[in-house]
Amino acid sequence: MEKASTVRFSSCRGVAFEIKPHANPYAINTTDQNHNANAVREETSRSFRLPKEFIRDASKVFPSSFEHSISLDSSHFCDLDSDNEEEEEQEDDIYYLEEGGSNDGDENTILDSSPSKHSEKPQQPPIPKKRVSRLSIILLDQGLFTVYKRLFVVSLFLNVIALVLAATGHFTYARKRASLFSIANILALTLCRSEAFLRLVFYLTVNLLGRSFVPLRVKIVVTSLLQSLGGIHSGCGISSIVWLIYSLVLTLKDRDNTSTAIIAVASAILFLLCLTSLAAFPLVRHLHHNVFERVHRLAGWSALGLVWAFVTLTISYDPVSRYYNDKLASKLIKRKEFWFTLAITVAIMLPWLTVRRVRVDVSSLSGHASLIKFSGGVKPGILGRISPSPLSEWHAFGIISDGKTSHMMLAGAVGDFTKSLVSNPPTHLWIRTVHFAGLPYLVNLYDKVLD
Repeated sequence: MEKASTVRFSSCRGVAFEIKPHANPYAINTTDQNHNANAVREETSRSFRLPKEFIRDASKVFPSSFEHSISLDSSHFCDLDSDNEEEEEQEDDIYYLEEGGSNDGDENTILDSSPSKHSEKPQQPPIPKKRVSRLSIILLDQGLFTVYKRLFVVSLFLNVIALVLAATGHFTYARKRASLFSIANILALTLCRSEAFLRLVFYLTVNLLGRSFVPLRVKIVVTSLLQSLGGIHSGCGISSIVWLIYSLVLTLKDRDNTSTAIIAVASAILFLLCLTSLAAFPLVRHLHHNVFERVHRLAGWSALGLVWAFVTLTISYDPVSRYYNDKLASKLIKRKEFWFTLAITVAIMLPWLTVRRVRVDVSSLSGHASLIKFSGGVKPGILGRISPSPLSEWHAFGIISDGKTSHMMLAGAVGDFTKSLVSNPPTHLWIRTVHFAGLPYLVNLYDKVLD
């Protein structure tokens, strides 16, 4: 009597790995005899569940195949956590054994999945999950050495080095123009979040580096950097505060050569920058996102207006006569502070000049998502922002478009706004006609695998 058996491992994604009893697990039998035997096994096979202990014992028979199947490190279909091992065993890890009977009608052997009464090892109670504070999850969920955090450290470190050199007298220009370095950092953080500027950067990157001769490693590094520009945004934000504090300290030491108005405006800017940074702290941003957005926007606009006042006052003030000079225009165009502030203003205002209220068609695919349809085609790989009110909150979603007549957004019902799209679909929404590029757009950097 001849029996054939096959052991199959099924992952939690429903993907089965079949362990063949062959010297080479990757060998392919092409003989007619093996083909017929396989057909018989498929017709008479029966699946049943096995305990984890049996699979571990069976790994001694097929060590290489089973060890790769149940290894946590080699699991490509489940994100297994060692802390939740017992829970995963009960819910997700299912093992099957299929035995094909012979042609003479012998009964298949069925192994019971319940634990044996005479088992040597008693069942252990589930290990309780280790409770982790929400703060540690928010601060450390992405790891300590992400590209974002590396860019944050690099941008902050370079500014600190320049500040130390200025304070020790080795960087005279920075010591005399400390406020200029603060404004320069504000310009850098603004450009890192400017949708129009980033659209241009992504476009140039794809056209210059999206060539077949450019090494793949270079493309991957560039993609990582462009996706993590927020690190520079945050690093320059902290640096602008540090430079402004240093500038105020120097101004207060030389109190006789400045005016009270300049000190008051600089102090107000410092307060608004600190408030904006505190609102952007991960704990506040994740737990009170609407507060973060409103503080970030209103405090940012107010700070921009005060920067214009600060630049105008400092350039026009004459410390000798203690009066403000009337010939302001001729002085402004010669100062870097003016041009930096002008660039900041253009980068901030440009997206807001393209805000429009448009008609939309919102359909609810389920209770957990909505499909928003707009008129007009959009280039593939572009993302867009929508809002119920232009001065409240803005949400970014990927765009699906044929590039000709219409485009759509798929919004998951997560927050208050996205849930309202399902429960109370609006007929109009606010959008920014200047769309921004994201990770889907950078797909154009790489060679096509399928046409």
